[in-house]
Amino acid sequence: MTDFPDTSPLSGQLTGKRILVLNWRDIRNSQAGGAEQYMHEISQRWVNSGAKVTWFTSREEHQPAEDIIDGIRVVRSGGPLSLYGKAALKMLRTRNDFDAVVDCQNGIPFFSPLFLPREMPIVQLIHHVHQDQFRTRFSAPMAAVGRLLESAGAKAVYGRRAIAAVSPSTRLELRKLGFSGSIHVVPNGTIEVPHTVGPRDPEPTVAVVSRLVPHKRLDLLLGQFAIAAGSIPKLRLEIVGDGPERPRLQQLAMDLGLDDMVTFHGYQPNHVRDSLLNRAWLTVSTSASEGWGCSVIEAAAWGVPCLALRVPGIRDSVVDGSTGWLVDTAAEFGPALVAALQTLSEQRLAGEMSARCQEWARCFTWERSANLLAGVLLEEEALRRGGIEPGVSSSDMSTLVHFDLPAGASLETILRPTDEVSEHQGRVSVLMKGRDEFEAFAVMRRIGVVSAELRAVGRSTLLAGPGSTFTPADAVEGM
Repeated sequence: MTDFPDTSPLSGQLTGKRILVLNWRDIRNSQAGGAEQYMHEISQRWVNSGAKVTWFTSREEHQPAEDIIDGIRVVRSGGPLSLYGKAALKMLRTRNDFDAVVDCQNGIPFFSPLFLPREMPIVQLIHHVHQDQFRTRFSAPMAAVGRLLESAGAKAVYGRRAIAAVSPSTRLELRKLGFSGSIHVVPNGTIEVPHTVGPRDPEPTVAVVSRLVPHKRLDLLLGQFAIAAGSIPKLRLEIVGDGPERPRLQQLAMDLGLDDMVTFHGYQPNHVRDSLLNRAWLTVSTSASEGWGCSVIEAAAWGVPCLALRVPGIRDSVVDGSTGWLVDTAAEFGPALVAALQTLSEQRLAGEMSARCQEWARCFTWERSANLLAGVLLEEEALRRGGIEPGVSSSDMSTLVHFDLPAGASLETILRPTDEVSEHQGRVSVLMKGRDEFEAFAVMRRIGVVSAELRAVGRSTLLAGPGSTFTPADAVEGM
């Protein structure tokens, strides 16, 4: 069982602080999705810890100009594009009303440093990079403007201010764009992991929870599913979710002769979604790219592994060989689907993988996400007031340290707000962000620790945190 004692409740250190969140939608917007849920879940926990959180966001016709949602003050104005000008004016008028800002970028930055005091702690929150999406959704001139704003424009305005990215993949994409400041990984939380799961359907069943939009590429899935159906008798595919692609996908399923094997459930409430996941053998993803695989981790919470294409975001949420399988090309997907279902037909192997999936999902709680993002804000605040040396944590390296704390020693003298701490049965584990093994060892010596286990961490350990007992099946990780 993963043990996450709350040894560093950083959300509590935000008590009394006035925090501004800039996001293009709020949780009650008809187009709200995972990005809105992420920041709403965290904001709600900050409010419960004593912070005062205000959102500036766009307004749909049916929405009031101001609202209180779960203790969060929501101020709405403008449409999907005019919002940015409206938010700029609001920031200029209220520039001294806040203590810190979370600037959520969804392709188009708010450019908040232009409108707020220079000493204001501002953290950019980025789910994924939109450079390729601009090309597919806008005209060539508009796409060029979008790419410029997201890259060169953002670098010029935000400088080396801290960024919170939801996955190592997003951090890597930002590095490719030339962002050189601190980029901290703050993954999503997920649903509560059930104590018991199953029984699974007697027939091989694949469940997919997804918006039916082009970049999810469910047409690719249907084509590969048709290949697998020729080898796996009584194979079924349950698709939960809705979107503009639904009519075309339903027609494609009929054209492929899959109409008796594929069920389109449309949008369903959580209990129906969970029931379908609980009965499934496998979930899948053929998405082109994600910031993070929210539906993958939700399925893992029900003990359901995932077969997916090895793309940004998804390659972080699926631990290859442990909680599912990753393939490199679409042509490999159909044969890999057959192989995965054959493996899961063996009860012992299916049970072992189900247990690893649940252990993985336990690593991701909204309480942890709220503490991690609070740590990024607090570190940026300390940097602004000169409490931390500039650029001190701009490295993407992290080190996991296990040790016994000497009597009278204090971790507070060596920890940064973005470090994670766990203590279990007297043994302390610290995930030191932005430090290599040599730097971590030097830090340990400062508090009298002369014997410690130190190792550089890869993607899975960084995401799981120091209190996790999750270990990839092959114990090999990469970034």
